[in-house]
Formats: sequence, structure tokens, C-alpha cells
Amino acid sequence: MSLRVKSQEVARRRSLDDLVDDVAIAGFADAQGVPDLAPVAVVIAAYKERDSIGAVVESIPDAICGLGVSVLVVVDGEDDGTAEIVRKAGHLAIVSPVNRGQGAALRLGYRVAREHGATYVVTADADGQTDPHDLGVVLEPVVAGEADFVNGSRRLGTTHSTGAMRNAGVLVFGKLITLLTGTTVTDTANPIRAMRADLTARLVLDEPQYQASELLISAIMHGARFAERPVTMYARTSGRSKKGGNVAYGYRYGKVFLRTWWRELRRQRAERSATAGGGSAG
Repeated sequence: MSLRVKSQEVARRRSLDDLVDDVAIAGFADAQGVPDLAPVAVVIAAYKERDSIGAVVESIPDAICGLGVSVLVVVDGEDDGTAEIVRKAGHLAIVSPVNRGQGAALRLGYRVAREHGATYVVTADADGQTDPHDLGVVLEPVVAGEADFVNGSRRLGTTHSTGAMRNAGVLVFGKLITLLTGTTVTDTANPIRAMRADLTARLVLDEPQYQASELLISAIMHGARFAERPVTMYARTSGRSKKGGNVAYGYRYGKVFLRTWWRELRRQRAERSATAGGGSAG
């Protein structure tokens, strides 16, 4: 495939994504009005999680690091009643008209958060695998001005997963990103993370799935101040994982991982070349 054709496909996909996002946001405004979010937006992507979402949103505190919290659940198409449960609990739910993947859902959530008043974004899982206490653990360095982006780490903390292959993958990808970026990372796919809301607007986030690695690599390679904090990962409380088998998941995750790193490396080289060219012209 030529670079021109690939660029056209990327542009077309972005246009379609923007259209889907606009439809979702319009529906959101019709259902719940234009939101005025608290300083901290807890963004959760959900796909067929009606059995667990109620307990998850109810467990999120009203304040984190002394700041007010708004809970925003992005339902990734095929709503099974998740949105109604979230709204009855007094929180916000935005429904995508089509299922695109967790990455696209989170990207939509980031957009709503930063466009409607949130200063900070914290993410959590919809399946009950994350500890609400850890939201403050990852946000604290960002609020303190010590970091722009903080990732939770089950390797620094605790994991209740007994899957040897999945745990090995966490170790391998952590070592790989450390090697490729020069920044120590121990857990590349942790669902608990915190960042300044405006950071999400400065990054290229194209991947519909496995967005954790794209966000992480993009933030680091854009020069964001990065830190990790220990968190706890629990076993699922209900339902089944949407990620598929370990081998298939690892392969797809690895493709996104390497594709993002290569994209960001080329961007860095192009920027250095442009800077050097401008300096020579002077």
C-alpha cells in the first residue's frame, strides 16, 4: 500500500470517527444536557457491562485529592442497559451509536472531559478489576505538579490475576517500552491512569483498540513528565473479558505497541529535521 493511499485511509477513518463522536455527543446533550464537569473526570469505557457497572460507579468517591469528581461512562455501542444504570445512579453516560473499541470510547471520553470543564482525567475499568482508592494514588502526582501523566502499575503493587501468560506479557512489554523510549515502565496496559485533560488534545490517538499503549507511548515520546504508582488489580467480578485469548490479544496489542512507537519516532525525526533546517536557514 502506498503512503498516499494509507494517508487517505487514515483521513477517512478520522472523519468517520469524528462523525460518530458528534452523533454520540448530540445524543448525550439530548439525554442529560450540556455537562459542567467537576475538576476531576473519571472516564470509564464500557461494553455490555450492565452486571458490573452499577457497583463500579457507586464505588467512586465524590472527591479525589480534595477535588470534586464527575463520573463519565462511555458506552461503546450496543447498549445493554449500562447507560440507564449509570444515569439512575446520578452519573453521566454517553452512548456511541456503533461499537468501535475501547480506544475509541476512551478518546470520546477524553474529548468530553476537556471540552466541558475537567482539569484532570482519571480512567478506570468497568468490570470491577480496579480499586477506587487507587484513583487518588495515580492522580496525586499530577495535582501536585510533579507529573503530567501517571500510570498505575500492578507490578509495583498487587495483581490477583493467576494467568501466567498475561502476567508474563506485562513484564515483556514493560521491558520493551523501557528499551525503546528510555523511560522505565513496568506496566504498559494498566487501566488506572491519570493525566491533565489538555494533554489528550496534544497527542495523536488513532487506535480503536489497545489504546493504553498508544496513549502511554505517545505521552512519553511527546515529552510528558511520566511517573508510575503501585495499584491493585482484581479478578473480574462478572462477565467475560472482551480481549480474547492471550495469544491473539498479545499479538494485536504488540502490533499497536510497535506501530505507535514507529509513528512517534518518525514524528520526532521529522521535527528534529525541520528544526535543523530552520536553524541552517538562519
